[in-house]
Amino acid sequence: MPSTPPASERPDLEQRVVEVVTELVEELRGGDTSPVSLHDSLERDLGISSLERVELLIRLERVFKTRLGDTAMTTAESPADLVAAVASGGETFQTTRTHHHQTVDGNVTSPDTALTLVDVLSWHAHHTPDRTHIFLADDEAGQDVPLTYGWLWTAACQIAGGLKARGLRPGDTVAIMLRTERDFFPTLMGTLIAGCVPVPLYPPFRADRIEEYVTRQIGILQNAGARLLITFKTVERVAGILTHQVSSLDSVVTADSVIATPSVPVSTEGSDGALIQYTSGSTGTPKGVYLTHENLLANIRAIAHALKMNSGDVGVSWLPLYHDMGLIGAWLTTFYVGAPLLLMSPLMFLARPVRWLQAIDRYRGTISAAPNFAYDLCTTRIADEDLAGLNLSSARALLNGSETVSPSTLTAFAERFLPYGLSNSAVVPVYGLAENSVALTV
Repeated sequence: MPSTPPASERPDLEQRVVEVVTELVEELRGGDTSPVSLHDSLERDLGISSLERVELLIRLERVFKTRLGDTAMTTAESPADLVAAVASGGETFQTTRTHHHQTVDGNVTSPDTALTLVDVLSWHAHHTPDRTHIFLADDEAGQDVPLTYGWLWTAACQIAGGLKARGLRPGDTVAIMLRTERDFFPTLMGTLIAGCVPVPLYPPFRADRIEEYVTRQIGILQNAGARLLITFKTVERVAGILTHQVSSLDSVVTADSVIATPSVPVSTEGSDGALIQYTSGSTGTPKGVYLTHENLLANIRAIAHALKMNSGDVGVSWLPLYHDMGLIGAWLTTFYVGAPLLLMSPLMFLARPVRWLQAIDRYRGTISAAPNFAYDLCTTRIADEDLAGLNLSSARALLNGSETVSPSTLTAFAERFLPYGLSNSAVVPVYGLAENSVALTV
């Protein structure tokens, strides 16, 4: 790890960081810009969003010959914060992990007679309770946490019991604002077991801007008629703002505070609500799409059929769980067919795009999906040395969708990774709509 520079070198360090930031900002704006100061906001003043942060990270690491930590890059608010990150000497970055050697049983049958997602979970939990459904990437611990169908059923029934104890009734809506973390899965499934309708919301990742972010969700919470918001602890401090402005909202709680004596599933039908999925808002104000169990299962089964998926497949995803491509396309589809899913947070990918490809290699992933920009990042912004030993021969379907698909991106990605075992036919353009659950064409 590089050593921390002495205080006498600090002015030079500040100047060099500002020069790197200025160069990127000028490229983004297409010409001369106002002088960049150390205390400008990267996002508000300079227009550097999540994708541009990836490019900025690459440039800073190249200039200063260091590895910047994920936390520093995702929480940096200004060039001054970047100076502090560089001055700290960077952090070690584990580019590879031990390969996963679990034998995947491809003979687990899908619950084809299931009428609801609760039926699907019950079927898997009672037929293959010890089968790992999710491997949750935990970069801080340097290992992946396995979550089984049996654990998910038990934990979800405890959440359902807590919702009933709080007076929620079938048909009530429950907003879920959780990151890609362990609590998300039993919270959503527990909501369904209680007969309620989950509403996944985008979780904020900057602790110092929780209040600003959460107030922007008031419109969605009002529109959904949410009775409860389940979130993480730092959001609880703004509970008063939300309950005051959202008339339907009874309380804001954490997932662990909802856990209670397990509940027997409420009787639900295929025509009952299973999800309110908000559109991206790309063509206007986000709109809530009310999806039934029948809607979701029809689309999930169509995806599985089109891709010839079964329990022998292995999914890999970094897509956010509040978005239909990550929630339905990645999680619920592998959940249905009984295929294990390696799941990492979007921030892990954005900080180091190579992690996505390494996860496919490590788990011998067969199916994954991402927007077009992710394929561009991997093609143009990963150093050759970070790809040493990479083997993508297991991947049979890498889906490109959720935004405009560029033919040149498909070609460039295939050419870049052909030497690493990628099949010419693996990268597949897809199209979807939240109004159609997720997938429309595969």
